[in-house]
Amino acid sequence: MNKEVIKNILPHRDNMLLLDEAELIDGIAHGKKKITGEEWFLKGHFPGNPVVPGVILCEILGQSVCVCLDGAIEENKLPFFTGLDKVKFKNPVVPGDLFETKCEITKIREPFYFAKGAGYVNGKLCVSAEFSFAVTEKK
Repeated sequence: MNKEVIKNILPHRDNMLLLDEAELIDGIAHGKKKITGEEWFLKGHFPGNPVVPGVILCEILGQSVCVCLDGAIEENKLPFFTGLDKVKFKNPVVPGDLFETKCEITKIREPFYFAKGAGYVNGKLCVSAEFSFAVTEKK
């Protein structure tokens, strides 16, 4: 699915919609984000040596796993991170990279969802994490 279809699942817009495309295969969300070098989060991280911040990589993982919830996030609800655990950064992600994610939901206790995911560039692990989020009513 492209960005327009992803917008039907995620509430993120403009600069905070970080996925370029995604698909769900056998319960695993596969996401892609091409790092062009023009992203807002690279402007000061780091001058002359841009590196995607780890928190952005985690956000991309979180957005990716929401593809598993296609149809489950009602219009009056929002997904919110509730925890990050066992986060490991192995390799930097830099302009020109195609960052690819593989994420899955491991447990559900509504409104809480527990997941794990990893992000890669050219098959090389860059980040892995376990995380949780809640799907709650909009305020």
